[in-house]
Amino acid sequence: MTMTSAAPWTARLALVAGATAVVILLLFAGARSVVLVAVGASGTAVALAGVWWTLAHRGPARVLAAVLAVAAPVAVLVLYVLAGLLWVVLVSLALWTLAVASGRFALAFALAEGTGPRSRGERRVGPSERPFLIMNPRSGGGKAGRLGLPGKAEALGARVAVLDPDRPVDVAGLARRAVEEGADLLGVAGGDGTQALVAGVAAERGVPFVVIPAGTRNHFALDLGLDRDDPSACLDALTDGVELRVDLGFIGERVFVNNASFGAYAAVVQSPAYRDDKVRTTLELLPDLLTHETGPDLVVRAGELVMDRPQAVLVSNNPYRTGDPAGLGRRSRLDSGVLGVLAVTVDSAAQAAGLLRGRNAPGLVSATAGDVVVDTQEPAVPVGVDGEPLTLRTPLHCHIAPGALRVRVPRHRPGVPADRPAMDWRGVRRLALTTVRTAAGRGPRRSH
Repeated sequence: MTMTSAAPWTARLALVAGATAVVILLLFAGARSVVLVAVGASGTAVALAGVWWTLAHRGPARVLAAVLAVAAPVAVLVLYVLAGLLWVVLVSLALWTLAVASGRFALAFALAEGTGPRSRGERRVGPSERPFLIMNPRSGGGKAGRLGLPGKAEALGARVAVLDPDRPVDVAGLARRAVEEGADLLGVAGGDGTQALVAGVAAERGVPFVVIPAGTRNHFALDLGLDRDDPSACLDALTDGVELRVDLGFIGERVFVNNASFGAYAAVVQSPAYRDDKVRTTLELLPDLLTHETGPDLVVRAGELVMDRPQAVLVSNNPYRTGDPAGLGRRSRLDSGVLGVLAVTVDSAAQAAGLLRGRNAPGLVSATAGDVVVDTQEPAVPVGVDGEPLTLRTPLHCHIAPGALRVRVPRHRPGVPADRPAMDWRGVRRLALTTVRTAAGRGPRRSH
């Protein structure tokens, strides 16, 4: 199916599936269909409130809240069964899910047809003459050594420095010395924290940077479109690569390639007990953090927007997707020239239930800005910078440096999937009906 024919037909499928979902509810449930929807929404809201109470309390109150969070959706299912309408709800829900997914795909097809593929400004480059790579043997459970990355890199002409796990090393200083000794490219096989340190040096010295995803999560590599399942494939950038410019985020003078986090999460990961028992430590610390009994009272300024006392704040190098549930935790691009800001303020069970509204929830703020200031009355606050726990003095100034980093990537790589636009039923209807009229208007040609 071509792009041109895919968009209208997918839009039609969305309309038909959505209409069928409503018809089935009305046909088999009648007036009770309104009650079914209301009961389902109420059960979900109660479950979200129960989750909030579970996280914000300890002892017997936490146990009762956890029971409520589980019991609410179970009770909804039982009510549907007793009414003999469970199959109606499940079929309608499946059809509605199909309708929304089809509608978003139709809008994405139309967008792609109208604008064409979005370019990152790639340019072909020749092989590096004196590449220098730093490899962290501890990252990703020893992935670099297990895959033989040092030997493969040396075979391509790279000088490789394998870090000694038992001897702390100034990674940024090591990269600077390599450039002073003639390295024309810097690269890292390790986690995002190490990537950020060396990326800062590469940007400072104006040399290209290569990312080898040998860490645990490798979010920066993911958003560059690299193959995280085969880190050795990224070595192709040394001999058959293209170069692109991406932005870098800064918190003060420190670089971050992904994000800087403030508030509850940053405070939890600072705890010495977190590494040994993440779940227990989180459950122990969250009640006081969520109710502002402990932790800093943050004030966040992003442009003209001011957020007072959010429990959690994430400032990212380019915004994360928020309209595409399948793409959460990913960035569509790394060259937009703005920081992304996500802030969560939930001070009650009612606000937790309000999260049902998604990105329109009053407790969730999503914004973009070139500069972000995080302040508090405390002289210093815990901060997570690309997953590294730090304590930094306030106020904290975050800014973005557009196009500061030259990144060299393999010419052949998976790439970054395009994000799907937010659901717009009017747009879907217009796409389907306009196409139908156009086709009908042309009609078959008559021979005279």
